[in-house]
Amino acid sequence: MKRFAALYTALDATTSTHDKLEALTSYFAVAEPEDAAWASYFLAGGKPRQSVPTRLLSEIARERAGLPLWLFEESYHAVGDLAETIAHILPPPQRMSELGLTQWIEQRVLTLRGVAPEELRTRLLSYWDELDWGGRFLLTKLIGGGFRVGVARQLVVRALAEVAGVDHKRIAQRMVGWTDSQQKPDAARYLRLIAPEAGDDTQSGEHPYEQRDSDLGLPYPFFLAHPLQADPTTLGDPSHWLIEWKWDGIRAQLVKRGGRVWLWSRGEDLITDRFPEVAALGEALPDGCVIDGEILAWEPGAIAPLPFARLQPRIARKTLTKKVLADSPATLLAYDLLEANGEDLRTTPLAERRARLDALAHAVDGTLARDLLRVSPLVSAADWQTLATLREESRARGVEGLMVKERESMYGVGRTKASGTWWKWKIDPYAVDAVLLYAQRGHGRRASLYTDFTFAVWDEANGVRTLVPFAKAYSGLTDEEMRHVDAIVRKTTIEKFGPVRSVTPTLVFEIGFEGIQASPRHKSGVAVRFPRMLRWRTDKHIDDADTLAMLKGFIDDRAG
Repeated sequence: MKRFAALYTALDATTSTHDKLEALTSYFAVAEPEDAAWASYFLAGGKPRQSVPTRLLSEIARERAGLPLWLFEESYHAVGDLAETIAHILPPPQRMSELGLTQWIEQRVLTLRGVAPEELRTRLLSYWDELDWGGRFLLTKLIGGGFRVGVARQLVVRALAEVAGVDHKRIAQRMVGWTDSQQKPDAARYLRLIAPEAGDDTQSGEHPYEQRDSDLGLPYPFFLAHPLQADPTTLGDPSHWLIEWKWDGIRAQLVKRGGRVWLWSRGEDLITDRFPEVAALGEALPDGCVIDGEILAWEPGAIAPLPFARLQPRIARKTLTKKVLADSPATLLAYDLLEANGEDLRTTPLAERRARLDALAHAVDGTLARDLLRVSPLVSAADWQTLATLREESRARGVEGLMVKERESMYGVGRTKASGTWWKWKIDPYAVDAVLLYAQRGHGRRASLYTDFTFAVWDEANGVRTLVPFAKAYSGLTDEEMRHVDAIVRKTTIEKFGPVRSVTPTLVFEIGFEGIQASPRHKSGVAVRFPRMLRWRTDKHIDDADTLAMLKGFIDDRAG
């Protein structure tokens, strides 16, 4: 536990990729296999379930520290993070535990759910009394279900590959499904993950799943595109590329093996039960088939998909009612065939994979193929200027721009150019100038700064000009700008609402977002997708900020 707590602290304290990789490599080089299994699970995105309600955590820690409620709350507001607050206020430990991460997780953290409050109090006080500040901070994060750290999954893959002496693509392949909560991390799985033998890899000539029944339904690692920021004419003749629209949905792989069907999101969540109509399509596919594509909300017979927001009820709700299914009809828009008849096609050129995908779609039952298995159409043009013109139609088509893929590219692992390049040539985001109204502290290394902001635009209805919140954003500024804004927030605070402060409106920011949708749940009447700060408009007064009518105009323009 000490070692993993030190790693967590080191990762949280730096933004340097080199330093993070060095810390990860150092940890995995000496960690026991069972501890490394749990560590890699958490670092790769595995989510610990909340074992103890935050209210109880706060109450037990406050009473142990002997603090009145008001002082605890003031401390929490000053620090901005519950786990960090608890780690600060508890008295020094009386003894230090030598238990490893696995013992802490399996014998302690996972046994806390459902325990009676008095027994819970006894256990927590005993656990906290065995750990230093870093250990308490980590333990409370794990118990409260709030564990997260700024490290990319691919960085974990690189560290494991370096320690194991195995190609990182093989490690990435083996890590598919690694964070599946139904499979407990253990030493055997971890040793198989870093084993030098390549018996489970396609490069050995064997199918990657035929040896392990438990892994039969796993997808392949997703191949990701690079943003195209250069002049596209530098890519040469457009005929060397396959060009498609860039769809705004849920990236997914549909897997059919052993007579069973699985649907996986890019985040490695098994979402088969969320989209039963897409699973039904899988039943109609031949065995030994894996399709890469995008799940979209798309009404039968429509020429364009519905906004992404129409998909969200399919993910958020535990029960899919007839109304939800009717309001959010789903389809799989396919753009790649990764496996056919049990054969791994990833090293086959894209143009050939695409031809086989087209043939498969024609072979599937006509109704299913038309309503559920749509093949992403290719976009043809003689030159890049014509493609640029077509790209300007993206919003009217309900897409985000164009995908530009090398005809001869293989299907790689992650965001790499080693297997051939895919580019995403996105349209510029929507952008409005908005006023900062509320601020909240960040997390991790930003827990002491106000970095999460709520922005508003002017509502001029009924002749009265008022600021109406419409979006929250926390990314887009440099560390120096964040510190400057934090200082202004503190000086201009009007009221405090728990961890949130309202401020005197003085700051204007250009806010960018990818999509916009009418939303009766929001006071502004709109919901935006992927909002972020594009720049701090120090040249503008709050009176110059944009209006709600302008925001709603984006919806009208898209519909038109």
